[in-house]
Amino acid sequence: MKHQFDFELKTIVNEFGILLRVPCRGTTKQFWSISKKYIPLDKGYTMKNLSLKLEDDIFLETEKIVTKVKKNRNRYINEAIDFYNRLHKRRLLSKQLTKESKLVSEDSLKVLAEFEKLNDED
Repeated sequence: MKHQFDFELKTIVNEFGILLRVPCRGTTKQFWSISKKYIPLDKGYTMKNLSLKLEDDIFLETEKIVTKVKKNRNRYINEAIDFYNRLHKRRLLSKQLTKESKLVSEDSLKVLAEFEKLNDED
């Protein structure tokens, strides 16, 4: 008996080297797990290829750490860049808030003075 599905099945190799049959419907990428449940394969985006040049000492230190934490190098670098991006987003936001706070500080002090006058009158 032939089953008809509204998606096609593709064979892929997951991160553990296991062959999986992948139901692909449009741009949705999922795989059929051993427990027969759909589990997202990725976060809805694709990976980009990148050529990277590292200084020797940074590379050697990274290799030591990657070996100790038992992660592959690609995952480790992705997590490091994600962390660094979040750090810089916070720094940029902090600078923006400081700048905007300075812009409105004079007006805020005037409003505060007016409220204090109202409180003194009561």
